[in-house]
Parts: sequence; C-alpha cells; structure tokens
Amino acid sequence: MGQQDDNYPHLASTGVPGLDKVLAGGLTPERLYLVEGEPGTGKTTLALQFIGEGVRAGEAALYVTLGESAAELRASARSHGWDMAGVSIEEIIPGEDILDPEQQYSIFHPSEIELGMTTQRILAAVEQHKPRRMVLDSLSELQLLAESPLRYRRQMQALKQYLSSRACTALFVDDRAAFSGELQVRSVAHAVIALELLPQAYGADRRRLHITKYRGVAFRSGAHDYKIVTGGLRVFPRLVAADTRQEGPRARLSSNLAALDALMGGGLEEGMSTLISGPPGTGKSTLATQFVHAATQRGEACAMFLFEESRNNLLNRASEVGLGLQAALQTGLLSIQQVDPAELSPGEFSQSVVDAAERGARLVVIDSLNGYLNAVPDERFLPTYLHEVLSYLGQHGVASVLVGVQQSMLGTTMTTSADASYVADNVIMLRYFESGGEVMQAISVFKKRGGAHARTIHRFEIGPRGIEIGPALRGFHGILTGVPTSDRHAAAAAGG
Repeated sequence: MGQQDDNYPHLASTGVPGLDKVLAGGLTPERLYLVEGEPGTGKTTLALQFIGEGVRAGEAALYVTLGESAAELRASARSHGWDMAGVSIEEIIPGEDILDPEQQYSIFHPSEIELGMTTQRILAAVEQHKPRRMVLDSLSELQLLAESPLRYRRQMQALKQYLSSRACTALFVDDRAAFSGELQVRSVAHAVIALELLPQAYGADRRRLHITKYRGVAFRSGAHDYKIVTGGLRVFPRLVAADTRQEGPRARLSSNLAALDALMGGGLEEGMSTLISGPPGTGKSTLATQFVHAATQRGEACAMFLFEESRNNLLNRASEVGLGLQAALQTGLLSIQQVDPAELSPGEFSQSVVDAAERGARLVVIDSLNGYLNAVPDERFLPTYLHEVLSYLGQHGVASVLVGVQQSMLGTTMTTSADASYVADNVIMLRYFESGGEVMQAISVFKKRGGAHARTIHRFEIGPRGIEIGPALRGFHGILTGVPTSDRHAAAAAGG
C-alpha cells in the first residue's frame, strides 16, 4: 500500500499508491470523504486500503458494512494479501428473521423503524471503538431507508457533524449506479473520489479516477488511469510536464558511428527527442538500438519500451549485427519492457517512462509509435500524451528516440497513423530506392532543433559488422521517390 508523503505530515495517507499525489498529499484529517462508482470499480478495495493504512499509522480503525458480511470482507482482504487484524468490523445487515412474515411491520412503514435502528447501531459502534478512521460501506442501504432526498441529506449532515466532533476521518462508499443524481451526497462530503469503468471492445477494461471536488486543496484535476492488481488499487497520476521544469546545459550523445554523428551535427543532445521514420524493414529499430548500445558502452543507463517486437527477438537481432545488449541487461544498465497495448493504459505507460527516468535512464526508446497509438483510447489525444511524455523527459535531460512506421514502401506520399514529426525535435528518415535492379536504403536528417545538420542523403546498410553509412548519393536525382535517375540520364534527357 501507499506511504505518507513526508512533505505533508499533517495529511492522512489513503494507502493507495499514486492517489496521495493526485490529492496533493493526502486527506485532511477529521473530514468526511465520498468514494463513488459503479459495481466493479474497486470502491471496497480502496476502502480497505484506506482503513489498513490507518492501522499501520497506529490509529483505531472501524469498518461498518451494510451489505457485505465480515467474512466476505476478510476474504477480500486475504485475496490481496492483507491482514484485517486491528480493524474493528461492525456488520449491520438484515438477519434471516426478516424472511418471517410475522416479523414484518404493519402499522409503521419499515423504513421509519429500520433507518433509526441502523443509525443507532452505527453511532453505538463509533462510541464503542472510538475510531480515528472509519469506513461506511455502502450508502445504498441508507439511501433506500431514507426514501426522500431531504431526509437522506439531513441524515448525512448529522453523521458528518457527529464524526467530525469525535476527530474521526470517515470514508463513505456510494454505489453511483443505483440512484439518480439528486440522491448523491457530494455536496456534504469534503472531497469526492469518483471511480469509472470503461469497457473496451478488445483487451482489458480501462479504469479512470476523477477528483470531482476537494475543498481548499489544489488537487490534480482530470482523468487518472488506475488498475486493480493483487495488492489493491494503483493510481497513475496524469502526467503534467510543467510541474517539473528544469534548466541546464545539454551534452551531445555520440552514436559511436562517425558518419551518423556527422549527419546529426555531432550526435543527439540530452533532453531532445528524435523520431526515426521509414517503411518496414529499413532498419529503424536497429538504428535506435545503435544509440542504446553506444550509451551503455559509456556507462549511461537506458530504457527501451517495445510495443511490437518481442524482447528476445530484439536481443538476438542486435547480437547478429554486433550490438550486444546482454551485458548491459545483466548489470542493470539497460531495462527492456515488452508492452501489450491491449493491457496497458496510457497513464500506466507514462508512469513507466517516469519511473525509468527517476531510476537514472539517460536515453529512452519507444518502439513504435504505431503500437503506442493502440494504447491510447482516442487517437485525437495521442499528440497530447506524446507531448507531455517527451516534455517531461526533456526537462530532466533524458534523450528520447521514437520509432515511427510508415505504411508505403516507396514514394514521397508515405503515410503513418501516428505522425509525431512536429512533436519531435529531430527527424531521421530512412527510405528504400531502386538502383541497377537492386533495392537499396538511404538515410537523411530532415529536422534538427539542436543545431546544424547535414542535408545530404546517404546510402544506409546493415550487415554483420553493424550499420554502415556510405558517402552522399550525389549522382542521383529523386531518391525520395524510390526510383531515382542519375545525372547522366538527366543530361541525356535534357539534350533531346
């Protein structure tokens, strides 16, 4: 579970990794909080993490359940590896005698009696255990018994004042799907945590968290991805690069290939992003691996995120061209994460990149943007996600290399479903072209924000000795079209 941020010693930690950061440090003590969401969003799991964090902090903890039994709660806790020792559980659920017709009320409406009895049992449990943290799960039963919105609101206000007077931080759980908006207790709560489940046509369902209100606190607004794993909820705060702006000098990073460094005007720069674009099979991933291999040879940490190629295939292919990465992997200098876009949310991926940078990575490779696109629910927001990730890396002096796959094989009208050329600081283009009945490859640098670069087009080959870059192809016209002509042919055509 989570830990209290040392910068906010006066706040109560939720126990949920990442959530305290969204809440600007945690929860203000002795207030009433609401967690709402549809069934399956993890409300009870979050409540268990909150109550467990209180026990670890040495606080008296009370869990009042109006739906699940104590046995069911303990079973849920055990599935996450938690021990409910130290948590007082008050089970307030109808007994089996309610099925007996003789026990039914005939003069008074059942809600008039049951609401009062339920409330008295809640107050009695608070008086008995004197909790510093309390969970009420869930409000659905009280909403049903209250019948009218006015009666329900007054009930919540009275509970709020009662718990606050006893120095208790309370978390109320609400099943948002069961009732209309007029029965919500949002206006009474000090803060509202809304959990949302987004079914996907393919792959794992997505879950998002919103803080709809938090009085007097500058929380991080917007949607934050989260997932439920063994161990509870884990929240991935929305990445805001502007929060971590840093300035400083930028060193150049050599590729260990003199010809490639000359093309790049001396190499890559720290904090700059580079897009390697081209059709399938032109050597984009190998070129990205060249930068990683050179960095690890200098003792610099690197991280690679693979969306399409398997980790094993990358390692084998790199070894075949003299770019062995096994030693760097074994020493921890290099980390390679194979990503499944159907299982990974954009927020989780952003957090993985941030974690790599915090571990000291000086170069991050994302291979490829097309795979990353599949992890973003709405294609329109891909540039925004990319901008935040690349800006964060740049502000921390981390160089990034992006691989973009273009669909067509030849010509100047090649397209890609993930065009990030205007987001990247540098753009390296790889192309196929035909010459003498042979398909060849060419490399050129089309954009470089960090300084001057060569504008010539060069022959590009990958062999057993690795990447080889030849001299400029000055004897041709139209290499980018894929079917160039030589100066001799052009002169003959001009002379008729």
